[in-house]
Amino acid sequence: MTALPLDAPTTRDGDRPTRLRHELRAVHGLIHRDLLRLAGQRAHTALMLLHPVLYLLILGGGLAALIPDSKLGVGYQTYLFPGMLMMTVQTPAILVGIRLITDRQSGYLRELLMAPVSRSALLLGSCAGGTLVATLQGAVLLALAGVVGLPYDPLLLTLLLAGMTLISFTITALALTLAVSLRRPETFHTLLGVMMMPLLFLSGGFFPLRTLPAWTHALAAANPLAYGVDMLRDSIALRTPGAVVGGVTWAGHPVPLAVKAVLLLISGVVALLWAAHRFERQE
Repeated sequence: MTALPLDAPTTRDGDRPTRLRHELRAVHGLIHRDLLRLAGQRAHTALMLLHPVLYLLILGGGLAALIPDSKLGVGYQTYLFPGMLMMTVQTPAILVGIRLITDRQSGYLRELLMAPVSRSALLLGSCAGGTLVATLQGAVLLALAGVVGLPYDPLLLTLLLAGMTLISFTITALALTLAVSLRRPETFHTLLGVMMMPLLFLSGGFFPLRTLPAWTHALAAANPLAYGVDMLRDSIALRTPGAVVGGVTWAGHPVPLAVKAVLLLISGVVALLWAAHRFERQE
């Protein structure tokens, strides 16, 4: 019997997997690789988690004594918590883009491209792995919910976990979009240094957006991180009456929670599709 190629879409006897099964196996393999890396780099993971924890406990604890609860509806540490969740998932999500560039430089990406699967499947696997790892690290920080005055409410924790998953996906997709267009990790790091700090300060994670100058409100409305922080803060407000909500406004009106979630999802999907288009065209 004549042997069929590995990437054959179908077979007569059904012994060989279909092309779709090959694609799913490739995605699963890349996710598994990221999980193995997470399990094998515990010290690195702990250091990444240390940064937002220090912000939350030290910065949040210090400013909590200066900012009255009446200004925010909750204590400052509670207000800061969504921003720290954002910071927690942001770092591992961005590392996916850096890893794509370093894999290209080391030749590992060339070996991956020899697999009988589409490039889009490889990019999807990288995005899914990065999203999962970022969400898992964010879930660790949820253990501090009680420290900042939030209840260990199953519904609240579920909403926050779902929000972090969506945020992780969007940031990972945006990082991959940037990575497929760059060749050097130094350029990627430089762009991140220029972009991330303004995006963080315009996200409302540290202070209410209404306290910023009026000319920054339009910039905040175009900032995907602002919708992510707002979505987490809205989730907290559902279970914590009196909490400040509605950081991002359109024409002076707060954006509904569902709209923020849909915008984040659309942004991530569009970014991933564009990255896949560019990745397919590269040699």
